[in-house]
Amino acid sequence: MNNIQPDSSLIDQLNRPWVERKGFSHWGMALLWLVLMFLTSQVVVAIVAVAVLFITGEVSTAEELLAAMETRLDVLFIGNSAGQILCFGLATFLVVGLHSGAESKLRFLRMGWNDKVPGFMFYAVLLTLFIQPSVMFLGYFNSLLPVPDFIAEMQQNQYRMFEEFLRTDGVLLFGLLHIALVPAFAEEILFRGYILRAFEKSGGIIMAIIFSSLVFALFHLQLTNLLPLATLGAMMAVLTWLSGSIWPAVVAHFVNNGAAVVMGTYMPDTAFADMTPDALPPIWMLALSIVLTVIMIKVIYHNSNYQLKS
Repeated sequence: MNNIQPDSSLIDQLNRPWVERKGFSHWGMALLWLVLMFLTSQVVVAIVAVAVLFITGEVSTAEELLAAMETRLDVLFIGNSAGQILCFGLATFLVVGLHSGAESKLRFLRMGWNDKVPGFMFYAVLLTLFIQPSVMFLGYFNSLLPVPDFIAEMQQNQYRMFEEFLRTDGVLLFGLLHIALVPAFAEEILFRGYILRAFEKSGGIIMAIIFSSLVFALFHLQLTNLLPLATLGAMMAVLTWLSGSIWPAVVAHFVNNGAAVVMGTYMPDTAFADMTPDALPPIWMLALSIVLTVIMIKVIYHNSNYQLKS
């Protein structure tokens, strides 16, 4: 009997990700997916919001629907959560198979769990709190950059609606769910799970951290908040890389957004104050923020996997 040995080159070819077998780049496929998810999620938001309004009997005509879509921010939040769960979370988990090859989807997305993850989650909370004064100063510098008037006006209207919503009684838990918890899971799967990993496979981790953070900031369509968003994106990307898990970034994302919801609910005058030098923390707090942020990143690095240190 002849012993037929499998062709090792064929096995290696089959184990390669579909993206590579078809000659596509990981980062190009990721950007294409990001655009598709942005458009698809907006469609889901609209469908869910309209369905909720009609099913609950709050609208019955097109005119009432248009008026409600401009004022019912709670319904838009429900639609947004549905879009993030279905598109950013579930759909992204499926498309990862095109990039992972023989590697499992969970491993590709860094969704694994080990004994070190809870410690990194604790570090993530401290890092998120320490970096806030620095983020506030970046927000002020960002406000000095020229932005087209129509974009500035659009974002001011968004902030005004957001402020009015959080000033409403009894919205804290609703806000924490739809503004903090859902985005923390769904956006981290998309950005620090999928986008960061795809960019890393194409150009290495430094390029991946930089570009995934910029994409994360631009994705939110807030030019007047671009620098703070990119900084927070970079922080969560570094957390994910050093810990080998997206869960610390999920916690950091929830803490950051949740703190904004709590402040907007209980201290709206402070949370939504105009970005002026008088509204900024003192310089000594900025210096302390930078020092503590650097120290915390070093602590996280020294507790990371030995492969990252070598």
